[in-house]
Amino acid sequence: MVEFDTAQLDTVFHALCDATRRHMLRQLSAGERTVSQLAEPFSISLAAASKHIKALENAGLIRREIRGRTHVCRLDPGPLASAHQWLSFYERFWTERLDVLEALLRAEDAGPSSTPKGEEP
Repeated sequence: MVEFDTAQLDTVFHALCDATRRHMLRQLSAGERTVSQLAEPFSISLAAASKHIKALENAGLIRREIRGRTHVCRLDPGPLASAHQWLSFYERFWTERLDVLEALLRAEDAGPSSTPKGEEP
């Protein structure tokens, strides 16, 4: 298995564990947004939005640029790729297990019946 930077993954998954931050990332996938634009869909203050943005920044998921008095954020997908790669290991793990289960169930269905033909169980 590929070695991962555990501290970075912990920070990324911590940032992703919050629905507000996930929604902010989705907004940023469409392009740059100001802090006000990111806060707008939620009933939160700009200070609360800023804390969420700081968590995303600490995880390396977004970059913030100051243009005059406006803070503009943009998505940095690099850390998401690392998280996806980590999750891919478990996707393969479960896919293999489910494939084995499916094969067993198909073999059981195709096997000889335990009741003779014409008789009801």
